[in-house]
Amino acid sequence: MELWLLFFPHLLSLKNRLSRLKPDAFLKVGFLLLLGGFFWAGTFYLVFRVLVYFQGVPEIGEYLTLKLLSMTFLTFFTILLFSNAIISLSSFYLSDDLFLLLSSPASLGNIYMSKLGETLLSSSWMVVLFGLPVFMAYGIVYRASIPYYLQLLPVLISFFILPSVLGISFTMILVNAFPARRVRDILLLLSLTVMVSLYLLFRFLQPEKLADPEAFSSLVEYFARMATPASPLLPSQWAAEALIPLLQRKGGEPLFYLGLLASNGVVALLFGSWLSRRLYLEGFSKSQEGRSARISQSRLLEGGLALLGRPLPLPYRALLAKEIKTFLRDRTQWSQLFLLGALMVVYIYNFSVLPLKKSPIGSFYLQNLLSFLNLGLAGFVLAAVGARFAFPAISLERNSFWIIKSSPLSLKRFLWGKFFLILPPLLILAEALIITTNLLLHVTPLMMGLSTATIFLMTFGIVGLGVGLGAIYPRFQVENVAQISTGFGGIIYMIYCLLFVGSIVVLEAWPVYLLFMAHLGYQNIGLYQWAGILLTFALLITLNLLAVLIPMGIGYKKLSEYEI
Repeated sequence: MELWLLFFPHLLSLKNRLSRLKPDAFLKVGFLLLLGGFFWAGTFYLVFRVLVYFQGVPEIGEYLTLKLLSMTFLTFFTILLFSNAIISLSSFYLSDDLFLLLSSPASLGNIYMSKLGETLLSSSWMVVLFGLPVFMAYGIVYRASIPYYLQLLPVLISFFILPSVLGISFTMILVNAFPARRVRDILLLLSLTVMVSLYLLFRFLQPEKLADPEAFSSLVEYFARMATPASPLLPSQWAAEALIPLLQRKGGEPLFYLGLLASNGVVALLFGSWLSRRLYLEGFSKSQEGRSARISQSRLLEGGLALLGRPLPLPYRALLAKEIKTFLRDRTQWSQLFLLGALMVVYIYNFSVLPLKKSPIGSFYLQNLLSFLNLGLAGFVLAAVGARFAFPAISLERNSFWIIKSSPLSLKRFLWGKFFLILPPLLILAEALIITTNLLLHVTPLMMGLSTATIFLMTFGIVGLGVGLGAIYPRFQVENVAQISTGFGGIIYMIYCLLFVGSIVVLEAWPVYLLFMAHLGYQNIGLYQWAGILLTFALLITLNLLAVLIPMGIGYKKLSEYEI
């Protein structure tokens, strides 16, 4: 009963938000549901086609499809482990309702269970969104019977509990181990751990070797390598073994592995409750202490800011100093840099191990084709980075936005100041990604020049969309800055970025093909073709200008009308 009372305010809050929705909010919800339906259907179709293709491969096709299920669970487990660890820092130590809960007669065990449920739901909904179409595709391709679908729900629930408890326990231990005034620095260590773990997991899988069977001395060794991620000690393997026999309709022990998952989930809950009684109150007390800002107050930093801001007008100089000092003081933002570093390492590493010489397509053509397709991939990476840095830029002012609005700095200059402060780092990142991958692919000078120029223009549009839409959909009242990009505005930003990057790649495909063939001497470009090429590049420049000016203009209007 007490545990139900702790969950009940969340249900009342949801009910109140739904009852106060305005008519335009229903349009937003409907749009999101429609978008989610298309996304779900697209994921299902993609996985369905892959499974059907694998089943058509002689001898090893069925083995590949079942291996893919095991790797999917392993990927989900890794994502859930670290998302729970990061989210639990806010829900267990930084949430506004903790003072009321800890001063109430509720037992510490029930408070732990309620916060665990809150953390589990926050971290698992995206995995459910991605996972359900995968599991449905498996069921349809294998023509699974009803027991498969009945087993799926308890398997997923038991599977989600384990990484949730482990992630929360990891955070509790770190909170108690860190100095009291640096509790937010835990996110920095968590991000480093994520980066190292992702790298180790990636090396553990060694996918580049699976693409080159000739690297193995025998077929037995090839199958042994494919079995590398499988281990009887991994919960991901238990979940896969609980479903695979129901898909194959062959001998197996699905109930045993379901029981193994469920029993370990119960033991994990008991362990987490015991650990919370030992560590939670002391850690919560430490997390409320302040933290000094030695770096942002150093003379060296002041001298560097003065030198860096000297060419800028005085208002932008002050804005630059404020942004850098705020970034240095809020170390929760530092963690994003380490995640970004991990993303870049894995991204570039993929290109360094591609077996291009073993492809049936000529390696020279394939290298330049991949260089062009890499524009779209790099654009999606930049969009993901923009969702973490460009889109939240306005909302990061939070309760201090009234100072900006009442200051001599106009909102238009403030908005463009944010744009030009975020643009240089993203330009450096974009050019570093493109140039490094092109050097690994050994592309022609023509493709190097076209790709670097295109990603340069594309970055302007991505930053403009981020800052502009961040001003259109500001979220000043959030407990955790990581929540800023997860709302309706963040989803709209990602959709527009995907459409923007996709449009650029599609528009540029034809002129790049003509220029590449002419560069090799296989085709001459006529007058009308030159006119079409110039017109296409003019459209590309126009599209990038619109991606900057339209959202920035609407964002300025929305901020001007915003009432504090």
